[in-house]
Amino acid sequence: MTLLRDDDLFAAFDHGALAYDRLTAVNPGYRRDLRRSARRLGLTDGGRGRRLLDLGCGTGASTAALLAVAPEAEIVAVDASAGMLERASAKRWPANVTFVHAAAEAMDPAQVRGRFDAAFAAYLFRNVSDPDQVLCLVRELLVPAGRLAVHEYTLGSGHFHRAVWLAVCGAVVLPAGRLTGDEALYRHLRRSVLEFDTATAFADRVRRAGFGHVRVLPLPGWQTGITHTFVAQAPGAVRGRT
Repeated sequence: MTLLRDDDLFAAFDHGALAYDRLTAVNPGYRRDLRRSARRLGLTDGGRGRRLLDLGCGTGASTAALLAVAPEAEIVAVDASAGMLERASAKRWPANVTFVHAAAEAMDPAQVRGRFDAAFAAYLFRNVSDPDQVLCLVRELLVPAGRLAVHEYTLGSGHFHRAVWLAVCGAVVLPAGRLTGDEALYRHLRRSVLEFDTATAFADRVRRAGFGHVRVLPLPGWQTGITHTFVAQAPGAVRGRT
């Protein structure tokens, strides 16, 4: 199959939204690892006085991770799938969390009302048509020296991590898709990881987009070498508070 893109992918996520939380719960450490990546933004003081962008928020697991590490921040969560956003917004959130329906590639900065101190993107970049364009947009939405954390499936070099991913897909991901009627979405998931950047290549992509201080950090358990956190900083002078 070819990878799903744009409206076809948004529709697949709309259809898969109902079962999505149940399926991600099967992944050991899914929510814990999102919180780990969110902590790697290095926010202090509970995020007080900060604006945070959660780009590709899905059903809100990444939003909850940001809220856990920065409960005092203003969080704007964005996703292209109306079905995913409906599931996310139906959950209980404090007043400092706002959801916006927009595709990352076509997002109008006016929709998110200004710039951000930090941005978090979980499982987003291998699902967009032009990851370089989205990285440049995120860079422009950040304040000078604003922080970026990307939590993404990016395989390490060599064959071992690829083999582990294929085994997990064969045993868990694809059967789950067949059971829920979302096989096309989960076949896309399997292939999108195989065809996306390696960890080294994505770090280079982030640097080419104008970010500095790029680091690639591992995640524990079976995802070691399969999922990574990428942290980086937008250009500009460092602000007085950290």
